[in-house]
Amino acid sequence: GTVSVIITSLLAAISANGELLIAARFLQGVSAAMLYATQIAIVSSVFPPAKRGHAIGMTVSAIYLGLTCGPVIGGYLIDVAGWRASFVFHIPLAIIVLLIAVLKVPGEWLAEEKGEFDIKGAMIYSLSIVFLGIGVSTLPESTSFVLILLGMIGIFVFFKIARRTNHPIFDVSLFFTNRVFTLSCLASFILYTATFANVVLISLYLQYLKGMSASTAGLFMMIQPLTMAVFSPFAGKLSDRIEPRVLASTGMAMTAIGLLMLALLNGISSTIYLVTALVITGLGFSLFSSPNTNAIMSAVEKRYYGSASGSIATMRVLGQLGSMILVTLVFALIIGQVEIQPANYHSLQQAIHICFTIAALLCLPGLLFSLVRGSVHKQGI
Repeated sequence: GTVSVIITSLLAAISANGELLIAARFLQGVSAAMLYATQIAIVSSVFPPAKRGHAIGMTVSAIYLGLTCGPVIGGYLIDVAGWRASFVFHIPLAIIVLLIAVLKVPGEWLAEEKGEFDIKGAMIYSLSIVFLGIGVSTLPESTSFVLILLGMIGIFVFFKIARRTNHPIFDVSLFFTNRVFTLSCLASFILYTATFANVVLISLYLQYLKGMSASTAGLFMMIQPLTMAVFSPFAGKLSDRIEPRVLASTGMAMTAIGLLMLALLNGISSTIYLVTALVITGLGFSLFSSPNTNAIMSAVEKRYYGSASGSIATMRVLGQLGSMILVTLVFALIIGQVEIQPANYHSLQQAIHICFTIAALLCLPGLLFSLVRGSVHKQGI
């Protein structure tokens, strides 16, 4: 995956036209997926169970630190050296990661059992995600709903086929036999559905209802991921000593409170109120994410680490798609397909309020799943 990132970043940087750039970005996304789907499995295999939560917390922290710094660095590089520089910048970083992986990461995490690659399952799953992604991006066109429906049917078919396959791309039988794993994954899906579109909603609120510039709004949007980056290692380490169920449920509840506070935003809300809401949301997410990931990985045997890590990535992607579907549909119903102007600022505020309210309510079943999932420290896995 890291080697592919180096190659595809170079291809993107030297693209001669938009079509080639899109193709390079597609390949870059495939390369990134190789990293996202395996990083938690590698961390869980390298570190002993007693230190797994802390290691996962550090990994999650690094992810959100990257999300915080990436837009700032990328914007600066584009302003100074043009858009190609943002892709060139990936290459030395990826080379450093590759050297660390080769020289420092132990090799014993590899599973002993090997099987044939499930080509049929991989194709069905990939096409389903593509249909869902295109459908979401083209909402509310009539064809969008057809594509989303096809994507959902594809996911269902994938699960049916994977249950009858000896070596699926990830073992879906875990969803039917492992209570902690299943409910933890569902809670993760719900939280991503509730929170992923926050950046879009906050950006619109700051730029239109508060009249901020894009750069100033960008500084405020760094607050939540920065909070996650700071507190995720502590949450992960706590989950080694305290049941992840307790920490993750507390995080889900805090996230719901933060989302409710964001739902009450209006044109005269103070900066302190907004910052407080973003910090509470970010703190809640960090208390949920690392312990919940620790719970998922601790609930399965080592031979299932790859499937569990892939499932975490799948829940994240599906939750992100669900979040964008929610926002797109609400905006289509409340604002319509018109340009946002002062005349419809009231409708914009109403749409933002509805989105955040629904997101907060979504956390309630997520909280229930998190509370009743069961314990992992007692299982001794």
